[in-house]
Amino acid sequence: MENWPGSELSEAELDVAYNVRRKAGEELFARHMERYRLESQRAVQGLPGWRGVVYDEVSGERLDVWGTGESLRPVFIYLHGGYWMALSRDVSSFMARALCEQGVATVVPDYTLAPHASLEEIVRQVRACVAWVYRHGREYGLDPERIVVGGSSAGGHLTGMTMVGGWQGPLGLPEDVVKAAMPISGLFDLRPITRVYVNATVGLDLERAAALSPALLPAPYRCPAVFVVAENDGEGFLEQSRSFQPEWGAGELMVVPGRDHFDVVLDLADPGSEVNAALLRLIKQ
Repeated sequence: MENWPGSELSEAELDVAYNVRRKAGEELFARHMERYRLESQRAVQGLPGWRGVVYDEVSGERLDVWGTGESLRPVFIYLHGGYWMALSRDVSSFMARALCEQGVATVVPDYTLAPHASLEEIVRQVRACVAWVYRHGREYGLDPERIVVGGSSAGGHLTGMTMVGGWQGPLGLPEDVVKAAMPISGLFDLRPITRVYVNATVGLDLERAAALSPALLPAPYRCPAVFVVAENDGEGFLEQSRSFQPEWGAGELMVVPGRDHFDVVLDLADPGSEVNAALLRLIKQ
C-alpha cells in the first residue's frame, strides 16, 4: 500500500480523526448549525450588497456580495465547509457585517454539492468564482487586486486549491490573483479521505485524491497565509495543518484555544478575536 499520512491507521482510527460531527455530538452540532444560520441572517440584514449573482455560466452557480462601499474594497471570498456535500451560502455570511465595518467586502459562493458534482467540478467552480471576482469585481465595488480567499474544513481544502499553481493561466488570471489565504481546519492531503465515511458520497480513489491535494501540487507563487485550526479540532484536521503549513513556507499556524471544528470559523465575525485580526493583517499585506 502507498504510504500517506494516516495510511497506517485502521478505518476506525481514521474515523475518530476525521469524523468531527461525531466528536461534537448531534446536540452541539445542531447548535453550531443554527448559529451559522442565525448569525448569517443578522449579519446581512440591511447590509449593502447583491444576492444570487451567477458567477459560472456552465453550472449556473451563484454568489452573494456583501459590505461594499463608495470606493473599491478588498474582498474576502469565503468558501463554506460541509465535507463538500452540505451547507450553502445562505448560512455562511456570518462575517459579512464585521468585515464591512472594517472596510472589507465579502463574497460567499455556492458550489454544486457532492454527489451531484465531482470534487474536480467543485474545484473548477471555486476557481471560476475567483476569476469572476477578478474580471467583474469592479462592477460590484470589489478590488480585483486585493482578493483574499478563506474557508472552513472542506472550504479550507478548496482554499488550498486556489493557492496552488497551474490553474490561473488557462483562465487568463495572474499567478498571484489570490493575494493571501486563510484555510480554517483545512484538508491538504485527501488520501486519508478515501478511507473515511464521507468517501461514500465523494467517491475518491487514491490517484484522484492525490491529484486534488494542495500539499502534493506545485505552487510556484506562495501567497501569505494563516492556517487556522481549533484546539479541540479533529486530530486529522490538526495534523493536516501542522504538516502543510511548514511546507508552504509563506504563512503561520494559528491554533485557537477553546474552539472546536465548527465554532472556530465564527471568530471571523468577532472583531476582538485573533482570527479576525489575522485576516485583517493578511488583507493589509
